[in-house]
Amino acid sequence: MNGTPEPFHPDLRAARWIPNLGVSRATLRLFRASPREAGSTPTVEVSSASVHTTDGELVLRIFRPRAAADPVPGLFWIHGGGLVIGTPQQDDATNRLLAETLGIVVIAAQYRLAPEHPAPAALDDLIAEWRAVLGDPNRFGVDPSRMAIGGGSAGGGLAAALVQRLHDEKDPEPIFQLLVYPMLDDRTVLRTDIDTRHHRFWPASSNRYGWESYLGVPAGSAEVPPYSVPARREDLTGLPPAWIGVGTLDLFHDEDLAYADRLHAAGVPCEVVEVPGAFHGFDATFTKAAVTKEFHATIARALRGALRLPEESPAS
Repeated sequence: MNGTPEPFHPDLRAARWIPNLGVSRATLRLFRASPREAGSTPTVEVSSASVHTTDGELVLRIFRPRAAADPVPGLFWIHGGGLVIGTPQQDDATNRLLAETLGIVVIAAQYRLAPEHPAPAALDDLIAEWRAVLGDPNRFGVDPSRMAIGGGSAGGGLAAALVQRLHDEKDPEPIFQLLVYPMLDDRTVLRTDIDTRHHRFWPASSNRYGWESYLGVPAGSAEVPPYSVPARREDLTGLPPAWIGVGTLDLFHDEDLAYADRLHAAGVPCEVVEVPGAFHGFDATFTKAAVTKEFHATIARALRGALRLPEESPAS
């Protein structure tokens, strides 16, 4: 034994050989390559729906169990990408699986990206889409009283911000917020005490670029656009119950746990799942690893409980 513990989870040891490449102005176009779309299956229909806004047309991706009867609970899902990259299609596989295993409708949102469209463009898009879904639930086949809002990475941060804005504007709110390693606090870029040696896929340099592209001001500035940084909100009382999952090697680990603590202090139930030795986006890279399957199982269990779903879904 050399006395040095292996930093990565046993299922993720191959991450030692993955370079910690980041998104920057120079590499932005490369990282914006479109992912392959997942099609319908015998159990899940995949379709699209347009939402017209004052700023243009947005396209939602809809994952609906064929065996589900109207109305069914739904998940309004927001993709990640550091606020500068990503598309709804990148989460097709997991969204389709959630629709199949839980018997819910998953609605994957589209939003404009920075730096071309800084804050509040993304959040304006998301609130317009949410209002369209809740305003015409029959069109989407969802039960408006059993809706969750969720997202991964930057999508998790946008989900938290969307919930805050809905709360303040007295819009219909979700009954649950699912925050998967969410990007919540721009002030993390100011920290110099974080050990970044074992981070993967979203290094500190990318974090600064993403936040500053979105905020339009240096990350950590005294003033940022309203609702752009969820962790900066002072009063979290009255928000819907939450679930936060994050790996211990994730750049967002500390800010996520701090937000969870503040939710608890404000009287908001929040379940926290920490994955030892897991880095940012580990589940999207090691899709077949046992630790990924368990992580996704905890997400499904959280949604099943929050949306009051039966143990055996209609589509199973």
